[in-house]
This record gives sequence, C-alpha cells and structure tokens, in this order.
Amino acid sequence: MDNNLFIKECKIKLSSLEKKLNLIESQFQYEKVDLCERALMEIDIPVREIKTLLAGYKFEALAEEIYFFKIIKPQFISKFIYYSKLLSIEVAIPNAGKAVLKEYFECELLTLKTFYDQYTDFYEYYRRKATFLDDKYFVRNQFDLKTKLEAGLYDYDEKFATSHDHIVSQIIANDLLEKYLLEAIKNIDGYTFKETEEKLFLSWSSSKSSLIELLYALYSSHAFNGGNIEFSEIVRYTEKTLNIDLGNFYKTLHEIRNRKTNKTKFLQLLNENLSNKLLEGD
Repeated sequence: MDNNLFIKECKIKLSSLEKKLNLIESQFQYEKVDLCERALMEIDIPVREIKTLLAGYKFEALAEEIYFFKIIKPQFISKFIYYSKLLSIEVAIPNAGKAVLKEYFECELLTLKTFYDQYTDFYEYYRRKATFLDDKYFVRNQFDLKTKLEAGLYDYDEKFATSHDHIVSQIIANDLLEKYLLEAIKNIDGYTFKETEEKLFLSWSSSKSSLIELLYALYSSHAFNGGNIEFSEIVRYTEKTLNIDLGNFYKTLHEIRNRKTNKTKFLQLLNENLSNKLLEGD
C-alpha cells in the first residue's frame, strides 16, 4: 500500500467513525454510561485495523511518518481517551446535593490542569503549531531521554507509538473533557442563557488574555453576585454575551501567573488610560 492510499484509508475510517459516534451521541444522550461503552467499542475497531495496516507498511519519507503520528493517529486515540475518562467520571458521580456534585466536577477540572502543568513545555510547543522538534516527538524510536517522557512509555508498542503522539491525544481529549465538565457545572447551578433578538452592539477588540485578566480581577473582587459565583460561569456568560470564544482560560490564567514582569499589564493599562482621560476632563 502506498502512502497516499494509507493516509486516505485512515481518513475514510475517521470519517466513518465520527458519523457513528454522532449517531451514538444522539441515541444515548441521556444514558452516558451506555453511550461511552458503545463509543469505545466503535473506536476500538478502526484503531485495530489501522494498527494492522501500519505493521506491514513503511513510510516513504520522515514527513509522512510525522503527519501520521502528529495529526492522524491522535484523532482516533483522543476519542478513546475521552470516552474512557468520561465513563470513569459518569460511573463515579456521587449521589449527593449540588454542592458535592459541583465539587466533584471541579476536582476533575483540576486534574486536567495537573496534566497541563506536567507537560507545559510540550503543550505550548503543540499549541503554537511548532515543528522544529517533530523529528524527535513524532518519529518512532527517536526517544530523547533528556525530554520529559511518560512513565509508561516502554510499555507502548514501538511500531505504533512515538514519544509524544499519546500526549497530543491527551491534549485533544482534555479539551473535550473540559467542555463537558464546564457544561456539567453550569447545569448543576441551573444557569440558562436566554436568546436575544437584539443585535449585539459590543464586541471585544482587545486580546483574549486581556479579557480573562479583567474578568479574573472582577471575580477576585467579588464584583459579581457578591462573590457567590464560579469564575468558569463568569467566563461562559461573557462568551455568550460578547459572542467570543475564550478557549482554555485556565491555561491563559496559568500564563498570566507565570509572567516574569508586569503580571497585571492590562489592568495597569486601564488605570493609566482612565487617569489620562480624567485629567483631560479637568
């Protein structure tokens, strides 16, 4: 099988899998455990098929191998990780009140942050779509022991794994899990957003990190609901109101905290601009 046919076959299997998962999601949307179990069975089939195809195939160029392990394979494995973790979360949901449920989901969110903290350097490399280390990260048998590797690396099938393709899969899965957990928290609190027929007249024109910095300052000052509201709820309400996607705001907060200088640069800019504007009025 030549490379074009191999990659094409993988994409066909991915498209077919996504259609099946969408159908399962719609059929079992209120039965999460059944949904996850059926999804995992569906995902297992094409993964095994691709693994078999790859066992008898040799990539013609390094770039082709990198493309498979950086782009193609994680799209399958991330789904398996997502539904596996979602199944674990669903079967362990405590039969308790809102406060306990909310704490349960928030602890799961903290687990996602722990993973990010563990792989900060690679996380930023991947998010920036960098490529200069791809030949070490996404080529088989190219492990650099000076880089941070997963503890179970040597248990992997060396013909079907590189040092970092599984971490890419985990990043993609974590993005999906974050959306699920935030939605679960929102549903516990009973917040609903009414659709408005009026057009939005305001749009955020500064950076997303600046908006998150501002929102976190307001949250820290208990400026909303007397402080009886979670930061994630403030973010989601703002996203809905301003029609903006703030993405992984926990990651952005982490970056703000890690600024070497001027951690609150946007707030300082606001203060300077306001002072200047008031002086103009004088």
